[in-house]
Amino acid sequence: MRYSILTKASPNQASRPAGFLTFTLHAHLPYVVNHGTWPHGMEWLHEAAAETYLPLLRMLKNLERDHIRFNCNLNLSPILLEQLAHPVFIEEFPNYLGRKIVAAREDEAYFIQAGETHLAETARFWHRFFSQALEDFEGFNRDIIGAFRHFNDTSLIDIITCGATHGYMPLLGTDESVRAQVRTAVETHIRHFGRHPRGIWAPECGYRPAGFWQYPVACADGQTPAGFDRIGVEQALSESGIEFFFVDTHLVEESVRTPSPYELLNGSVPADAELEKMTHRPYRSLYQPYYVDGTYDKRYATTIFPRDPRTGIQVWSGDGGYPGDGVYLDFHKKRWPGGHRYWRVTGSKVDMGDKQPYYPQQAAERVKSHAAHFVHLVYEALQSGFNDGIPPILCSPFDAELFGHWWFEGPLWLEAIARNLHDYPTGLEMISCAEYLDRYPRAGFISMHEGSWGAEGTNHVWMNPETSWTWTHIYPAELFTRDVSTAGHWRASAQGKRIAQQLCRELLLLESSDWQFLITTGAARDYAEIRFLTHNDQFNEVKAIWQTFESTGSITPEQEKRLAEIEVRDGIFPDVDPGLWVAGAKQPRIEAQPATLPQAAATA
Repeated sequence: MRYSILTKASPNQASRPAGFLTFTLHAHLPYVVNHGTWPHGMEWLHEAAAETYLPLLRMLKNLERDHIRFNCNLNLSPILLEQLAHPVFIEEFPNYLGRKIVAAREDEAYFIQAGETHLAETARFWHRFFSQALEDFEGFNRDIIGAFRHFNDTSLIDIITCGATHGYMPLLGTDESVRAQVRTAVETHIRHFGRHPRGIWAPECGYRPAGFWQYPVACADGQTPAGFDRIGVEQALSESGIEFFFVDTHLVEESVRTPSPYELLNGSVPADAELEKMTHRPYRSLYQPYYVDGTYDKRYATTIFPRDPRTGIQVWSGDGGYPGDGVYLDFHKKRWPGGHRYWRVTGSKVDMGDKQPYYPQQAAERVKSHAAHFVHLVYEALQSGFNDGIPPILCSPFDAELFGHWWFEGPLWLEAIARNLHDYPTGLEMISCAEYLDRYPRAGFISMHEGSWGAEGTNHVWMNPETSWTWTHIYPAELFTRDVSTAGHWRASAQGKRIAQQLCRELLLLESSDWQFLITTGAARDYAEIRFLTHNDQFNEVKAIWQTFESTGSITPEQEKRLAEIEVRDGIFPDVDPGLWVAGAKQPRIEAQPATLPQAAATA
């Protein structure tokens, strides 16, 4: 297939797709409400809403109008949902947009006076862009979550979940903390969307198998807790009814195929010898889902989808990938005050002072060729399996904020891909992971080692000499929270439950993997360190309040005032349940036979 020439499909060409593309967009920001504004804090949330979330909704509206399913997996992380629904964001976001609109008008006047006709036109472009954002936000009744929920309810997309505060599960210090990240996420998803999520974005694509584990660092008091046999990520997900998650390429490439349990030879995995043999062909290894092996109830085994590396490079890379094309909007060079951008990338090594003016129409045209090129790459990756009994699927996961915020033209590119696959006879179709699993069996079982999609494919980004000190505080906080929850004294009174709930909230915020990531990358190190220490201090304050309550049955007026202040600042997950941290606590499973595939799908 040549991607430079595409011919419209005729109505009678529809048939079973030869292969599938599944996009996964991971939308997440650490909790910033009530924790600073600029340059770090609420500005991040405002930028993401204006430049990524609203443009994605605009794209979905366009596709819905034209009866085209985008059919991606969209993760809206629980802590992001809490922020988008927060009264502070709902009130402040229109003010932010208003400031951007005013700045564009001021830029326009300046450029006109300076005789910079084209830059004045670009200022009008920004005026229209942010005016449209404000109009959209008000049109959605200031409810971005509700707007996404509409597209989820109409099956245009499938919204999945994430760890409650993006805790990095391979390094969390208790099984209860891992389970609580997942269970709090599921409960938050149900509260916002009215349904149970089928999939999850394991934060940082972090995976850990079951087995004996020792704490990698001592606690801040110098004591090292005893090692223990920990559960695998797959078990925590399975217990909470999560069907699938995503892992990085190398975890599948370095995995070991294991025999399928007899009870799953019912269509959930290929029972036919030829189909089973097909799943072992090398060209399919990254283009089919697998059950995860482990020491858990494999009647309810969880599934993984591997990340495709080649298409990922084309989108992630700022040098050789699409975002680095010279005609696209440059992310870094801005005009102050106002912060609007008027220059294009120009070239990967071009000095800031030599950046050339941005032409939006040129960039929009380049999007079309890059979308066609991406479809061509997907076709090339999957074509060896086009005649297989089970169609291959290419999984392409990205941070959602890449589209629009980092790569301004990204939402246009996503829409162009959806239109290409809808309009032209490529043999490819977009599909959500949940829908693929409803149609086709998994390839079988694999056993994976620990890893992530971070640098080096290990835990290094989150545990290194620059970040290890954070874990010396996280581990004792996790153990204390488990002890308090397990003892159960919080259940006896409303005040006790209230204190225990805030203890859990501060622990969840302390566990956010964003702090270590920002420290390691240096992107906002000072802010990340301050935020971590803030939550550690607040955890210890609430801990002291709990200890007073436990010993006296009440708290002082000063403690009551301070607890209320912390609740206002960090009042996330209003119904958080300390019972999730009780030793050995797990989600009770509603016994039902796992769904099996129609025989036609299992043997097609």
